[in-house]
Amino acid sequence: MREEAQVRLDKWLWAARFFKTRSQASQAVAGGKVQVGGLRVKPSRLVAVGDGLRIQKEQDEFAIVVRAVSGQRRGAPEAQLLYEETQESIAARIQARETRRLLRAEGAGPPGRPGKRDRRLIRKFTKKNL
Repeated sequence: MREEAQVRLDKWLWAARFFKTRSQASQAVAGGKVQVGGLRVKPSRLVAVGDGLRIQKEQDEFAIVVRAVSGQRRGAPEAQLLYEETQESIAARIQARETRRLLRAEGAGPPGRPGKRDRRLIRKFTKKNL
């Protein structure tokens, strides 16, 4: 892993495998989904070792500390060496995942599209209420 002194934030997020493409990383940073030291920044902001990042990706939020800087995308084991996630962040993500799992089980949606009988009942119901 070739280490550099500083690299662009969007490029580092891509190299650390938080986002699949560099343009997705750039859009996330521009959209305020990534903060450095609690501040909203631009994709061109330079990242250095020791910076604290807060990354919101889909439903998960990561609080990490930059441990190494690289502008090249490598395999996942090498990418995980670029950062260290805080214990509070790990615990919060596990708790949020468990909460989502429990909510999904209780309020499960319909099993699929309405069948022939269901469509007839829907039509019958909506025509009565007109």
